[in-house]
Amino acid sequence: MPFEAGASVLDALIWIRTHQDASLAIRYSCINANVCKECLIAIDGKVGYACTTRLRHDAVMTLDPLPGKPVLRDLVTETRPPRERLK
Repeated sequence: MPFEAGASVLDALIWIRTHQDASLAIRYSCINANVCKECLIAIDGKVGYACTTRLRHDAVMTLDPLPGKPVLRDLVTETRPPRERLK
């Protein structure tokens, strides 16, 4: 994606999904529903919010799903507590 100063990791993921890979699964809702904590992922090995982590022009950033959580697809993990998942 074209680098823009001040852009967040979430901005980059949305750009990638819009312009390069529409199948990329990411979770976020702060932009649409004013709800936080949906974009939590591992960024360079540390858990952080994609919406507040700024892109760096001088380094490649590694993004992974949350560690220790079942991966549903791409960067989306199961974050609901076990009792909420019971049918």
